[in-house]
Amino acid sequence: MNPLLATGLMLGVAGSAHCVGMCGPIALSLPVVKMNNQSRFISSLLYNLGRIVTYSFLGLVFGLIGNSIGFFGYQQALSIALGILIVLIVVLPVQKIGHQNFLSAWFSKLRLWLGDLFSRKNYQSVFFIGLLNGLLPCGLIYLAIAGAVSTASIYKSVLFMAGFGLGNLPVMWSLAFWGGFINLNIRNRIKKLYPYLMLVMATLLIIRGLGLNIPYVSPALENHTTNMQAISCHN
Repeated sequence: MNPLLATGLMLGVAGSAHCVGMCGPIALSLPVVKMNNQSRFISSLLYNLGRIVTYSFLGLVFGLIGNSIGFFGYQQALSIALGILIVLIVVLPVQKIGHQNFLSAWFSKLRLWLGDLFSRKNYQSVFFIGLLNGLLPCGLIYLAIAGAVSTASIYKSVLFMAGFGLGNLPVMWSLAFWGGFINLNIRNRIKKLYPYLMLVMATLLIIRGLGLNIPYVSPALENHTTNMQAISCHN
């Protein structure tokens, strides 16, 4: 299996309980076209397919950003900076910014669109609920995006984010199909492990940025001078 896909899968699996806590109410409230197992199966599948498509699209967008930075030889610095940023977020939690800003207005509009989709009982609306769900604010998604950006590759970034979505697919699909099978106490206990997951991810990003020539974990990365020499050779 591709190591980046595997890493994304592991992050998705590890964060499944967090996804249940954050997105559980949406998954449990999906509009079902018909009250039978076949309809619930299709609805839960389309909802999760929508989420994975959005995650993959985010991987494309942030992969473009990471690729641009990596082209100029700053991939290592970017990986280390993202790792340090995650550590700071864990150690020094940022207080909520005022609600009167562009992002809060966007997220409010997003919730209105979701409300409208929930009023329609068809498979198309369920798929679009999944698409929009992937754009809602979520710390775990931000963590996945940080890992995707650090790849400095469009293809690898999309692969990482798709893996992340596939990783939490079993739990999120089961939640939408079977209902609330994970009780609140279990969710709260697993949520306490979330900061440690972030620290592990931050450590991996920092080690990767150091270019210690460890296969898959910290490969030796080309620097800016090497990139420019390669470009010059082709001119």
